[in-house]
Amino acid sequence: MNQDEKPKPSLPIPTAEGEGEQTPIAVATGAGRPEPESDLPDIPASLPLLPVRDAVAYPSIVLPISVGRTRSKRVLDLALAGSRMIGVVTQRSAQVEEPRLGDLFRVGTACVIVKMFKTPEGTDALILHGVCRVGIVGLVKEDEYLEATVQPLFDSREVTTEIEALMHSVRTAAERMIELSPQIPDEARLVLRGVETPGALADFLAANLPLDTARKQELLETLDVTTRLRQVHAALANHLEVLELSHKIQDQVRHQIDDSQREYYLREQMKVIQKELGDKDARTETVDRLRTRLEAAKLPEPARVEARRELERLENIPPASPEYSMTLDYLEWMADLPWSATTEDNLDLVRARRILDDDHYGLEEVKDRIIQFLAVRRLKPDSRGPILCFAGPPGVGKTSLGQSIARALERKFVRISLGGIRDEATIRGHRRTYIGSLPGNIIRELRKAGSRNPLFMLDEVDKIGQDVRGDPMAALLEVLDPAQNSTFVDHYLNVAFDLSSVLFIGTANYLGAIEPALRDRMEVIELSGYTQREKLHIARRHLLPRQLSENGLRPEQLELSDDVIEAVVAGWTREAGVRNLERQLATLCRLRATELVRGDQALAPITVERLPPLLGPAKFESEIAARQAVPGVVTGLAFTPTGGEILFIEASVMPGTGQLKLTGQLGDVMRESALAAHSLIRSRSKLWHLPADFFRLQDLHVHVPAGATPKDGPSAGLAMLTAMMSILTQHGVDPATGMTGEITLSGRVLPIGGVREKVLAAHRAGLRRVILPYRNQPDLQKVPEEVAAELKFVFVRTIDEVLDLVLPDARKRPHRQGTSRAAQPRATARRKPTARTKKPRTRR
Repeated sequence: MNQDEKPKPSLPIPTAEGEGEQTPIAVATGAGRPEPESDLPDIPASLPLLPVRDAVAYPSIVLPISVGRTRSKRVLDLALAGSRMIGVVTQRSAQVEEPRLGDLFRVGTACVIVKMFKTPEGTDALILHGVCRVGIVGLVKEDEYLEATVQPLFDSREVTTEIEALMHSVRTAAERMIELSPQIPDEARLVLRGVETPGALADFLAANLPLDTARKQELLETLDVTTRLRQVHAALANHLEVLELSHKIQDQVRHQIDDSQREYYLREQMKVIQKELGDKDARTETVDRLRTRLEAAKLPEPARVEARRELERLENIPPASPEYSMTLDYLEWMADLPWSATTEDNLDLVRARRILDDDHYGLEEVKDRIIQFLAVRRLKPDSRGPILCFAGPPGVGKTSLGQSIARALERKFVRISLGGIRDEATIRGHRRTYIGSLPGNIIRELRKAGSRNPLFMLDEVDKIGQDVRGDPMAALLEVLDPAQNSTFVDHYLNVAFDLSSVLFIGTANYLGAIEPALRDRMEVIELSGYTQREKLHIARRHLLPRQLSENGLRPEQLELSDDVIEAVVAGWTREAGVRNLERQLATLCRLRATELVRGDQALAPITVERLPPLLGPAKFESEIAARQAVPGVVTGLAFTPTGGEILFIEASVMPGTGQLKLTGQLGDVMRESALAAHSLIRSRSKLWHLPADFFRLQDLHVHVPAGATPKDGPSAGLAMLTAMMSILTQHGVDPATGMTGEITLSGRVLPIGGVREKVLAAHRAGLRRVILPYRNQPDLQKVPEEVAAELKFVFVRTIDEVLDLVLPDARKRPHRQGTSRAAQPRATARRKPTARTKKPRTRR
């Protein structure tokens, strides 16, 4: 809204558009003398009406307004072309854009347009002079603009003693108001003294008092001067009381604050004002709001007692104190936590099984366990949730399986990655004595979930570390114990929070890295690697459709046959999971997307022959196909956090003093297995027909390739012993035979773990025969049938059975005593020159 001319002092502008700006005070004219009716300008029988919003015009008052509406501008054009007189009437509602007669008050003021000019914004700025009150009798025009027949309304002229007393009281109160209002200039006092008639005095003050529009309109419609003066005097008294109180408050605050606390002045002033008015200050409102939220949260009794105590502290702590913000944050956390908010489980077993089957192929053991949980939950709703742990190599779907379970149960899903954390406070939070303290991840994620029974996925439990700041794995003992987690205490909250309704699911790649006490609290469900057939189904049902969608392709734009997918699995991926397989499929999708964007007309189908040009040379091939039986090399089977693998354990013999050298970054347990194998060979050298002096004149060197990768475990003992016997007897072992097992000094073969993963690794590598400890026969039930059908399994109890199987010729033919020819060092290399040795001639 445009600014009008502004003689001093300034008050809110009344405008025809209903918006306010700073504008001059309404000024009385005519020196306040009563004009006889004959001296007033003639009031036409009908006047064009100018509706105004949030403003009231009074007689003898100069009023600036701003006009912007089209119909209002037509009224101005009509008035300027005639008598320059218009009727200014206030709207009942400021929201009406096109007012009619029913939208206006029936009493207004006839005004003369003193001056009009255009503003840069396109509105018309007017200065109006009020002439007299008019009453609207009837409407003449309503279409293009408003015009109505009016009747002038005049004040009574009799001045009584009561009126004179009222005028004196009103003038005195008005002068006191000007004195207490520094924003009103002294010129207003002179104008006030110049007003002599009672009606003009009442109208002048009514126009300048801070009254609402309805109150001002009521004063305009009051024709009796005595009544109007009384109403103005009452309004002055109320406003003067506020000014007096404000002045008193300012004096109180001024005495309370010294010069060094001037920035605190406004805050203290507001407090005193609210105290005098009986209003609550901001701190009280904050406390009341927190109290309402805490009651709605339905805290248990111990937490309610603690929250009540902290609320009482908050009421007595100054807002400028650091303790205030710390206590406020604590109560905010208490109010936000889902102490009683839960979601209802969907216990439809058929629906849950369908969701699990749609999201994951295979994993029947896991799916059956989830269905069992739902069945128990249906029979006993208050049963404690199990603590599950999905253990398996990367990429087999542990995390996504947790998401599917949450979707089947219709629970909120929360995931926390525990890999690499070393601070106990990450789980249990910091105590509030520390600056910037916060609750632990358990409590923080529960607040985000908004439910006290979400599905909580604790990812990478085996990757937790520890240092001087504590052991996070030990902090999980209480969280993952169904008998204790109902009273879990976070250091920040310092009150018990019930976690018994939470369904915790942990994931790990290697159970050996988890502390026994923590592993004992979890129900471990192992997820082994996928077979080639399972990978084909997963790629067809899940991986390829997802990559087609992410790369903007339709199914008909990229069709891959089963042979192509199997070739990608065999030649470009060698893993237990399917992550690398999805990456290779994504590469094929991006290549096809590039061809489509280039506008290639003929899109050649992707065949097995086209894979090397598209994906590069095959990264993997059968590790056995190109190998021949070499003395000292044995194929071992290993279980790693990334799944099963095969290891080619190599042994070499050389002249020496009977030492055993071990390389390949072996762990202590694996070194001890090698030492046990060496001792076993030495103790049975005669029984196995080995040279009697091999351990005095020869050194054995055992190496496990991939030396940069740490290796440990007792299951390589059988393969190490076989490699040593192979190099000592100079007989090779069939490279298509893999073996695993722990050995003892008495020659027994003990059972090992990870049979399924090791068998799958042997199948991927192209082995044909696998030697396993006899007591591992039940573990073959977990091996897929299509894998077991392509491998031959041999179960052994002792070392002799293994040697008779893989080194039959070496066991049948006894070796001659002494050093074997292959291992015998050259005599010339050890011969020292003697006096009889003929020296070579020297040419001169």
